[in-house]
Amino acid sequence: MPESKKYKAASALFDREAQFTPAEAVEIVKKTASAKFDESVDLAVRLGVDPRKADQSVRGTVALPSGSGKTLRIAVFAAGDAAQEARAAGADLVGADDLAAEIEKGNMDFDLAIATPDMMPLVGRLGRVLGPRGLMPNPKTGTVTTDVGRAVGEFKGGKVEYRTDRYGNVHVRVGKASFSPADLEANLRAVLDELQRVKPAAAKGRYFRKISLSTTMGPGVKIDSNRLKPGE
Repeated sequence: MPESKKYKAASALFDREAQFTPAEAVEIVKKTASAKFDESVDLAVRLGVDPRKADQSVRGTVALPSGSGKTLRIAVFAAGDAAQEARAAGADLVGADDLAAEIEKGNMDFDLAIATPDMMPLVGRLGRVLGPRGLMPNPKTGTVTTDVGRAVGEFKGGKVEYRTDRYGNVHVRVGKASFSPADLEANLRAVLDELQRVKPAAAKGRYFRKISLSTTMGPGVKIDSNRLKPGE
């Protein structure tokens, strides 16, 4: 795909082959944001894991201290008191069989699905629809829980999911181009710290293989994995 004039102009602002500290990368990324909308800022990390092996799978959630900059629409599978808690916490869609029926019709106007454990037999029947879209609730990410009110509040407040793809890459939105450099760096470091915390014991060799930061429309800025300590 040919590069646009704006992309080329953004690429000319820095050395594409150089590696930078997180703080430097954030500053560069903010300068390269030239779209008319508030671009997302995305972190991509290539991990030294083999996600095909169960003991090297990396998946979970992390709370972004500065928020994600995105307003999530959340669907909750729950009934009774749990359903009321979900609504009170700000869930956008709440239901059981009725919610499942809407999803089966193709009505999926939500970004995240949460379910109480007793609802999983129902949700499981939707696996062929929710799974390919990455919307299947999972205990590892806190989206299968008895405390749905708390879960809704946390995800609305900036908690995000992460997981390796089949190549060992993790992609996480860490904010918007309009965020301050300090807020973007705080979110970036929160994700990297979390990935380091959950490093599989079976992972061998270099863990952070490649790290890059980019805006929706901009070029990737490489981050030096040897310079991740604050102040470097």
